[in-house]
Amino acid sequence: MPYPFASPIPLPWFLADLVTLLASLAVVLYLVRTSSHPVAALLESFSFVFLYASVFENFAVGQGWYVYGRSLLMIGEVPLSVPLVEMDVLMIGLRLVEKLEMPAWSKPLVIGLLGMLQDFSLDPVAVRQLFTVGGVRSGRWTWLLPAGAVNIYGIPVYNFPGWMLIMAYAASFLLLGRWWFRRSGFRPIVGCLYPFAALLLALLAMVSPLSQFLLWLAPFFTKGSSGEWIMLAVHLLVPSVLLAALWRGKMREPILLPGDLVILAVPAALHLADILFVVAGGYERVLWLVVLASLVHLAFLGLVFALGVRIAKGAKDRTTSAAV
Repeated sequence: MPYPFASPIPLPWFLADLVTLLASLAVVLYLVRTSSHPVAALLESFSFVFLYASVFENFAVGQGWYVYGRSLLMIGEVPLSVPLVEMDVLMIGLRLVEKLEMPAWSKPLVIGLLGMLQDFSLDPVAVRQLFTVGGVRSGRWTWLLPAGAVNIYGIPVYNFPGWMLIMAYAASFLLLGRWWFRRSGFRPIVGCLYPFAALLLALLAMVSPLSQFLLWLAPFFTKGSSGEWIMLAVHLLVPSVLLAALWRGKMREPILLPGDLVILAVPAALHLADILFVVAGGYERVLWLVVLASLVHLAFLGLVFALGVRIAKGAKDRTTSAAV
């Protein structure tokens, strides 16, 4: 493995990593400050990064699906910032859906949709940040697409439903683990065990044949075929319909400012960084996609915050009136 300081890290790559590290620090501090069981929350984050996301990303590199540029902080062949940004999306997504009045089975799909929206601004930028490091020219990451494979600006279509799966699997098993933790009466041993068990099960699901069906309708379609477009539409439409049909603005618990601001601020910071990279790098071709994904994602989060603040204000006014 090359010594990390042998070649300078390109400034845009370094800045992107720095934004992710700061966002991840904010997420971890938020979890510690607001969780009823902060040790379990930290173990969830740790297990996601080191037992799930980084293992799968290294597996994907080994399979020859894509390669990453070098970073100062690497886990094998993968920059630490990659599983960290996925962890950010997952953990704040879990805190968000706790507050939405929806059936538990539907919540992982909502988190998956949020992950897809985050990646629709992230990937088109990262693959265009091309630099020569150590004699090798690459993007911050580079997809190794076979000839004729369906793609969106050089990114395989299945990549975006892939974010749905990596988020939804992790969220599903973590929610089951939290249920086990509650049923145990919050026994410390269960709180220490379930994050590891949940993410190992999620990893097994991620590499199972089920994922190939959910990404490109295998065995009926092959990888790189139009089956990827069909499943992209499914993964975008299903959680959107669930939100419209099941949520409809109902809140189990109001979001409070500034205590929950991280839920909005972290995705906003990541999207803003992507937009600035597009403008600074002259990647006008993908600007519309990056801006559209950012606006849709932040409009939804803004709506949740607006409804949450209104509900909290109404509850406060009723309490004040009752006291009078």
